[in-house]
This record gives sequence, structure tokens and C-alpha cells, in this order.
Amino acid sequence: MNTETQTVQPSEDILSESFIRYEYATRGQRFLNYLIDNILMRFGLSFLTGMLMGILLVAIYPEFLDRMVIPGTSEYWIFALIILFANYIIYYPVCEKFFQGRTLGKLITGTMAVRIDGSPLTFKDALLRSLCRMVPFEQFSGFGVPWHDSWTNTTVIKTS
Repeated sequence: MNTETQTVQPSEDILSESFIRYEYATRGQRFLNYLIDNILMRFGLSFLTGMLMGILLVAIYPEFLDRMVIPGTSEYWIFALIILFANYIIYYPVCEKFFQGRTLGKLITGTMAVRIDGSPLTFKDALLRSLCRMVPFEQFSGFGVPWHDSWTNTTVIKTS
């Protein structure tokens, strides 16, 4: 990953003489973002999502819930995957859109997600980044340019 400062011109005003300068986040910062955000999702948000899903299942389909509590059953794994996907779809888009490209991990490390031209993320950008994160083995793309950046024309930059 390149850590040098980049100068880009906003795409909305190609003839403007104003430029946006930014510096890419380091791999270490990005790894800390991943670690902090995933700990928060796994322990905090998963608990809340699981509780809400459990309440809905009791009301809608209690037989599924009876089989789901036995580890190793297909119902157990289906429930776990639904919670995992729900967390990715809730946490990242909401945080990255409403906190201007930041999640808790990005706030702590002083970074933020932006479009490649330096403009703020749209909700669509944030949602697509989250969907890309659910692709199997996407985490290993972090050794280069992460897929959720390259596929959505976004990047993570330093804010300070």
C-alpha cells in the first residue's frame, strides 16, 4: 500500500483550481481498524442482533429456535451467518455514512474512508464496501489494496 501524499482534483468541479491533499492510512492503521471494528461487532453488536433475531424467531418460527440452540446443526450455522451478515450490513454502512467515513476503529486510529477522488462516501459506497467485505477471503486482500476499496473506488486516508 502506498503511504505517500496524493493530490487529486474533485470530480464534481474538473476545471476548479482547488485540490484535495490526503495521505493514505498505513497497513498498521488499517489492521487496527479491522481489529477494533470486528471486536465491537462480534461482542457488542452480535449480542444485540442475536437478541432481536431470537425475539423475532420466538414469535414467527419457534421450532427453528428449538433446533438452532444445538451447536453443529444446520439451523445453528444458518442463524450465525444471518447475524454475521446483518452486522456487516448494519455496522459499516451506518457508521461510514453517518460519521463521515469513520467507524469506531477509524476514529481511534485517526483515519477515514473516502471516495478515491477525496469526496465523502455516499450511503451506496458504504453499503457496497460492506457487501465486498463479506466475500470469502476478502480479509487477505489487505496485504495489498483491499477488495472493498478497489471494487468500490474508495480508500482510507489519515485525518490528522
